Parts: sequence; C-alpha cells; structure tokens
Amino acid sequence: MKRILVLDYGSGNLRSAQRALERVGAAVTVSADPADAHRADGLVVPGVGAFAACMAGLRVVRGPDLVAEWLAGQRPLLGICVGMQVLFDTGVEHGVETDGLRVLAGRVERLNAPVLPHMGWNTVAAPAGSHLFRGLDVAARFYFVHSYAAHKADGLLAWAEHGEPFVAAVEAGPVSATQFHPEKSGEAGAALLANWVEML
Repeated sequence: MKRILVLDYGSGNLRSAQRALERVGAAVTVSADPADAHRADGLVVPGVGAFAACMAGLRVVRGPDLVAEWLAGQRPLLGICVGMQVLFDTGVEHGVETDGLRVLAGRVERLNAPVLPHMGWNTVAAPAGSHLFRGLDVAARFYFVHSYAAHKADGLLAWAEHGEPFVAAVEAGPVSATQFHPEKSGEAGAALLANWVEML
C-alpha cells in the first residue's frame, strides 16, 4: 500500500482529499511533520482560497522547505487547485504579486471570463502520453472552482476553457498538478487519483 502525506498548512479540503485517496487504496497521513514526509511515497499539496493566504500558511509550517527537500529527491508530488497554483513562480491577485514555490515557471493570473469564479464541471483536453489521464474518456468532466489560473507552463499540459483557455493540469517530472478538484470529481477524479497513486 502506497503511503501519502497530505500537507496540512491550514488550507484545503484536507479530509476530502484524504478520503478520496484512501478510497483508491492509499494509506494517508495528514500532517506537516517532516518525519511523516520521510515515511511517505507521495506528497499532496492541497489548497483553497487565495494564493497569498496559502503561501503564508505554507511558510508558517516551513512548507517551502519541505517541498524543496521533497523534490530534490525527485519524489512524486501532486498539487490540487491553489495547491497547484502555489507551485508557480508568482501569483497575481487584486494587483498584488506574491512569490510562489517556484517549482513551475510562470504566473497565475485572473481568468479573462464574463463570470467568475469558474465553478462547475468541465471537460479537459489531456495531452498524448499523459499518465494522470490514462484510460479516462475524453468526455470525462472534472469539478473546478477558481478565478485564477496559469496560462502557460512547462511539461505535459492539459487544457480547459472558461472565457479563455487555461492550464487544467501539469505533468513535469516528479510534479503533477490539477487546477480542478479530483477529490470532488466523482469516478473520473477517482480514476485520476488512482493513476497518480500507481505512479508512486
């Protein structure tokens, strides 16, 4: 059984992420303790709310150091929603630019859309060779709730559209990340999480 640490820094759907990962056969610990990280096979960085608030929470628990050490060993990490966004260099909200974890090159900016937040179910155009989306139907829908997104990134990119195209998922070396919430995306989300766990 694969062991997963869901990083607890005061933000995100920690318990729903925990339950969703347990349902696909993983053993999950919710913690910010580096000792727990050393025992884990995979690290999940969740996130809900504002980019700056999530970064502040991460700094309180020394999350940037934990993530940097984790990735220095090329160990698998999954970012979810704002947990994906904080992996980028910077995030811009309400005209304020906040440094991210600088794992992924690029900026997170406000969606150019007539209605925000983008809330609901969308299809995702997955890239050829994707491990995250392996076996998933092209018509599969995933649950989004956000007003900000990345518009470019390195790696294998999946795309969705709300007002404009935006990056819905990234696969770049040991880093996987989704702008949507797989833990709230029913069978499609469970299949994606199972695919990630199988990669550990």
